[in-house]
Amino acid sequence: MFKSKEGSTKQLIEFCFGYFFFYVITGITVKYFTGLPQNGFPGLSEMEYLVYNTIGGNFLALVTVLSLRWYRIQSNGKSKILGLNIPSELIYIIPSGICTAVIIPTTTLMYTLPITVMIAMVIMRGSIIVISRIIDEIQIRQGILKKKVYWEENVAVLFAIIAVLANLINIKPDGFDFLGSPAAVTILICYLIAYSIRIYIMNYYKNTRGKGVKQDNKGFFAIEQIAASSVMIIAGVILFNSTNLFDTSAKQIIDFRNSFIAPNPSWGWAGISGFAFGILAFFSVFIFMFKGRTATFAGLVNRLTSLMAGTAATLLFALLWGGKFPKLEDWITLGFILIAVAFLTRSEKKRMAELIASHEVDVK
Repeated sequence: MFKSKEGSTKQLIEFCFGYFFFYVITGITVKYFTGLPQNGFPGLSEMEYLVYNTIGGNFLALVTVLSLRWYRIQSNGKSKILGLNIPSELIYIIPSGICTAVIIPTTTLMYTLPITVMIAMVIMRGSIIVISRIIDEIQIRQGILKKKVYWEENVAVLFAIIAVLANLINIKPDGFDFLGSPAAVTILICYLIAYSIRIYIMNYYKNTRGKGVKQDNKGFFAIEQIAASSVMIIAGVILFNSTNLFDTSAKQIIDFRNSFIAPNPSWGWAGISGFAFGILAFFSVFIFMFKGRTATFAGLVNRLTSLMAGTAATLLFALLWGGKFPKLEDWITLGFILIAVAFLTRSEKKRMAELIASHEVDVK
């Protein structure tokens, strides 16, 4: 994707830039397509946008991994399942893909709630930062992770937690009670459980490569994407055709079916907008699984980058389409994020020196 050395700080910065750029686009488009028609927006319902955007993003990612044959993963060894010899990693990468199938729609649904893009990102990303630190601790105790978490990373986690709390204390913008909304809380819980399992699996894969076996992040992403797309297609078909398992009078079910039966005139553009989500998925996984880094560090880099993208998305939408500007607490949150980034920068310098000394990363 880029020409920088694998595992170098330069490559990490390049991934962060790509992630930031396409997340800004994603943050803007979700508010644009679900905006009210009387204000000049397409006026898609949250479910309609979710359907079209998800199809577009997954189509792009799936076509890419299949056409480039990334699914030919470099494996530690083979396992025999139902008489077939398959890469042993498939046993846990496929469940990771199932979790991804939960994460993708819940991420989009969080953005469609009546809160700013910045606050939605703070809630989701801040929670994942804490989970990443917990996973490092678990894998250190299990003997899977051999590296230590630097004190700078722990301090960065602390400021990330403060950033989350700064918004949770006053989480009723425009009269919306997030914690008092069953739908909002359900979406968040599903998101957190799925992401917790997925981050554990990604770091298990990264930390258990055999001697001389390449950390094939492209292969991991490909298999995960194929599994996630398969699950979402099956779930979509069941949801569309079943009248016995679901309350077909529910607005969400009606909107889901109507997305196909009577598509919104803007369905094509909404699908194309999903391409940005599909592209950032590549950057997201590659940052989470960045070579030689702890889950704490990679999780912080990934989440803080998207949080800053949330600031940019909120500002651009306000300037270009008359949306609401970030509030004071949003800017305070951003300040804590920048402090966390400063500590991560110190951590990265120490980690690179360690990786170069152990010959894990070659920057020559």
